[in-house]
Amino acid sequence: MFTRRELANAIRALSMDAVQKANSGHPGMPMGMADIAEVLWNDYLNHDPKQPSWPNRDRFVLSNGHGSMLQYSLLHLTGYDVSIEDLKNFRQLNSKTPGHPEYGHTPGVETTTGPLGQGLAAAVGMAIAEKVLASQFNQEGHDIVDHYTYVCAGDGCMMEGISHEACSLAGVLGLGKLIVFYDDNDISIDGDVNGWFQDDTSKRFEAYQWHVVKADGHDSESIIKAINEARAVTDKPSLICCKTVIGYGAPNAAGSEGCHGAPLGEEEITAARAALKWTYPAFQIPDDIYNAWDACKKGAEKSIAWQAKFEKYQQAFPELAAEFLRRIKGQLPDGWANLAEDFIHETEQEQSDTATRKASLACLNQFGPVLPEMLGGSADLTGSNLTLWKGSVVISKEHSEGNYIHYGVREFAMTAICNGIALYGGFIPYCGTFLVFSDYARNAVRLAAMMQQRVVLVYTHDSIGLGEDGPTHQPVEHAAMLRLTPNMSVWRPCDATETAVAWRAALERINGPTSLLLSRQTLVHQARSKDVLKQVARGGYILSDGMATPDAILIATGSEVELAMAASKVLQDKGYQIRVVSMPSTDVFDSQDKQYRKAVLPDKVKARVAIEAASKDYWYKYVGFEGAVIGLSRFGHSAPFKDAYKALGFTVENVVETVMNLVNNNAKTACLAGGD
Repeated sequence: MFTRRELANAIRALSMDAVQKANSGHPGMPMGMADIAEVLWNDYLNHDPKQPSWPNRDRFVLSNGHGSMLQYSLLHLTGYDVSIEDLKNFRQLNSKTPGHPEYGHTPGVETTTGPLGQGLAAAVGMAIAEKVLASQFNQEGHDIVDHYTYVCAGDGCMMEGISHEACSLAGVLGLGKLIVFYDDNDISIDGDVNGWFQDDTSKRFEAYQWHVVKADGHDSESIIKAINEARAVTDKPSLICCKTVIGYGAPNAAGSEGCHGAPLGEEEITAARAALKWTYPAFQIPDDIYNAWDACKKGAEKSIAWQAKFEKYQQAFPELAAEFLRRIKGQLPDGWANLAEDFIHETEQEQSDTATRKASLACLNQFGPVLPEMLGGSADLTGSNLTLWKGSVVISKEHSEGNYIHYGVREFAMTAICNGIALYGGFIPYCGTFLVFSDYARNAVRLAAMMQQRVVLVYTHDSIGLGEDGPTHQPVEHAAMLRLTPNMSVWRPCDATETAVAWRAALERINGPTSLLLSRQTLVHQARSKDVLKQVARGGYILSDGMATPDAILIATGSEVELAMAASKVLQDKGYQIRVVSMPSTDVFDSQDKQYRKAVLPDKVKARVAIEAASKDYWYKYVGFEGAVIGLSRFGHSAPFKDAYKALGFTVENVVETVMNLVNNNAKTACLAGGD
């Protein structure tokens, strides 16, 4: 029979050895939190190593993800598909054990962590999802959604601003099944944090309306008592402040930054083994300790018991059960495709001029009633983003059965929370703010793309069309930033029809987030034939064409499409053959077959001109260096939006002059080349 300390020492030994073999990593945190993790995983955590994704499992999030060997050790010891060879390959190419936990790489890892505080914020999203899903599906005597979200977080997580945003909201919403273990070890990379972090964390979280309890992070009984107390409080999230020693067991390195982000070294590991009375060689765990840790039998019992409970639920509530399974699988309902297609055709037939943010609201009013999995919100800009549709019900501490969250001025946390909601399953989260404030949320946007989560990012007020709000609110580089983000799909529609197509694409996309860049100002509807309408979903298409091979192609997005159309008419009257290509989604267009792309943007034209009230550089991939981009290389103006557009060169006259100069100069160049 092994003591708890001996079981925890297995984590310490594996963590020391893996970091040492990789010659890279963070051994201190796993050694410091090993006793906490042993109690949580052996006594409380409901999980099944052989069924890592069963719906009612507890979620475990390692927010201080630099200590990833804590999680990898736990996964290995309890029976997940993480072998001792995987631990030996820690931080190596294509390993199951990357430097920080990465969603989709390692069974049992619920979310990508590493950027500090984001795991904590994502866990808030998971706890919200649990609470809302339970209110939507649980019936008297049939609690099919009923579990905890547990988080490990460190000093770095607490210092990052996102923890303030997310934990403040968690308190407001009363997320009683969210329990956070704060690894209070007073050490970060630069040393003793008291030199730069003197917050009273307990009082801070009490002010957030959290339940706070303190524990000795190396005393199992103290940890057990704290967890029991936290679980007993059901109307508040709980913070367990665990006083620990970083690198616990390493005689010379413990308690210092020396063990935070570097291997201990063979000599210190030998000394630590002696101090911990761990007599086994590197990467060797006795069978008896493996048996004590093995969670497969207990986990199978829990998941099988839940399945039996769900089968009774199916018998009692067959329609609800079918809906639950559909949503957990991420499938859209039967008839979705026809409904979406019909709405797109109706929108085109209406031919109404409108701001695309208003067109977006029309989409929500159409799709919301048939997609109860949509869980929306806005960062204090609901009336501007127009994300609150007719059937929206606001979620609160007392009423969790809704479908809309007022996030407050918390763009970063909002986006990370949406990541957590998407990862949880059963929901399609969408959230709104101004495009310029995607900067605040940037790192969570990046993780959404990295994890390929179905999150819809509604970014309104997409250009210098904000006018009087001025340069601080007028996005310039933001569209390019989003387009350059791997796995991110970006749509900037020019009217209500393209907006409907964009929303459909976002809701159907299962392998990554989608950004919808929407206008504040009214945009002119662009009429399309039935054949042209079919091409909108391809991301870029011929909106208007001359009668012959074009002299020039105008490529535009969003509010600049109407500018391209107006300039095209003037140029046509002057005898030029002009093609206008609307390109609401460059990534979708780029994914089309070469034949289609060449048909839309043929090589043999005298000029290509791209028009977008944003950063210019991105567009040279479509126009070439011989073409031109009418865009921005500076920040905007504070002025009425029409004046701002005129001052920055977004005028019919400028487009016409640019095209004529290009066509004429290229024609002269071609003649000279022919004369040679």
